Amino acid sequence: MTTPDSAADTFTFDPAWLSALGVGALLPRSLSQWEPLVLEGLAQFLNTLPPARIEAIAQTQASLALDAPLPERITTLLLQCPTLHKLGQVLARQQHLPQALREQLRQLESTPARTDSGTVAVLRQQLQEHVSASATTATQLVIAEEPLAEGSVALVLPFHWQDERGTHEGVFKVLRPGVAQQLDEELSVLPQIAAFLEQRGQALQLPALDYAGTLDGVARLLREEIQLEREQAHLQAAHALYAGTPAIHIPALLPWSAPWVTAMERIHGQPLAEAALPHHERQRLASIAIDALLAQPFWSPDDPALFHGDLHGGNLMLTHDGRLAVLDWALIAPMPKPAREAVVAAMIGGITLDAHQLRKAVSRLGNISPDDPRLVASVEQALDALIPPPGSMAVPRLAGFDWLLGLLDQLALDGHIHVDPALSLFRKTWLSLAGVLADLGGEVSPDLPLIQRGLSQLLAEWPCRSLAQPLDASALGTHVSNAELANALMAASMSGWQWAWRASARFWSGAPSLWSGWAPLLQPTPSPTIPLR
Repeated sequence: MTTPDSAADTFTFDPAWLSALGVGALLPRSLSQWEPLVLEGLAQFLNTLPPARIEAIAQTQASLALDAPLPERITTLLLQCPTLHKLGQVLARQQHLPQALREQLRQLESTPARTDSGTVAVLRQQLQEHVSASATTATQLVIAEEPLAEGSVALVLPFHWQDERGTHEGVFKVLRPGVAQQLDEELSVLPQIAAFLEQRGQALQLPALDYAGTLDGVARLLREEIQLEREQAHLQAAHALYAGTPAIHIPALLPWSAPWVTAMERIHGQPLAEAALPHHERQRLASIAIDALLAQPFWSPDDPALFHGDLHGGNLMLTHDGRLAVLDWALIAPMPKPAREAVVAAMIGGITLDAHQLRKAVSRLGNISPDDPRLVASVEQALDALIPPPGSMAVPRLAGFDWLLGLLDQLALDGHIHVDPALSLFRKTWLSLAGVLADLGGEVSPDLPLIQRGLSQLLAEWPCRSLAQPLDASALGTHVSNAELANALMAASMSGWQWAWRASARFWSGAPSLWSGWAPLLQPTPSPTIPLR
């Protein structure tokens, strides 16, 4: 499993052991070339932890049964590091993972209580004293002896109290004891890990990625997650955003919140993806989730728009009255309006097959020139992918969000662009929600509800467009100015020629293979020889 380092008298983790553990299965097959770097980077990360934590991880692995399944060993490893725990939550619903591994990773979404009873008793006493000293009284406050659940950084203690209106239920969310120190230990080594990844990536001849910038963004987000007062501000903002959306339930803040504890109403229900529902009800809930959590903030004129940044399966609950409760607002993805304007411009470029517009829009989302040959080639390839292959009966692909994010993913993986951090977090939100919806069994594509909401927004704001300046989209939720809308409609009317041109180009580029089978039949037949007398 691990090898003892005789000089330091500690354990060190070996990439070969991580490979035997099956960690490589966390990567989709399309990224298999990155597996050696991922294994080496993870081993380097674990080995830079304090010796006591390294030994604790090794002892926990040794304590598992000899025949413990590999997915159980992976989940146990991730559980011991808040940073890796969060990674496991993101991956838990991804369809490329083996079913056994996904089932194990789902346990990371909301784990049973792990904190010892003595520590919980101390927390309960602190909470009792905190509420007693509050300006808002809580008659007959009773805090449960057992936590309701534990997450990557916090534990949740249920309680109830009484007032003149009756009995009420709530939960206290507090940081797990020691998690702030653990997180600091892990995040402080990320610059060192970034340098290692850059060096080894070059040696393995992988595309040069912005490891330092990416890991710095991860560290910033995880540090925000343990600032509970920020979550309380996010909850209030989410309440305002969804006040007119009856199908969405945001937990209400309670008056006993403080910088070290969030007090909020208790939600009764079950995880959305695990609810036993008829097919049509799953479809309905999938559409509600996409419309409310992706489309509604995206097509808002707000700057920035508020997206939930941690939509794993444990944070989406189906309440007893059939609403969708969205929990844990510690992490949000505030997406600036200019970024959403660029996304819409890129999709219009894709729909109209306007390569120049698409390149200009992508250049606004990443640090690359619209005339960069690498971007030119990638855009041409992405536009060609919208056209069915010659002879195929398939329908053309929609140039929607999923297609655009795929283009940006490929550009980033090739090392051509460094995407705006806000868009990266939106990508994580999209990925997490798509995984939950896939487990829900819904067949709703995220693209269609998003586009439908965009068209509805266009109709709703149409009267306001008469007052808008031709080039100004700042007050428009569709993120398209009047001039851009006119150009898009004109380009759409001409897009048939673009589609025909690209389809014919694809046909003739495949002509040699198409005609190769006919070649023998097209050869001239030799004329019969007439003997001369």
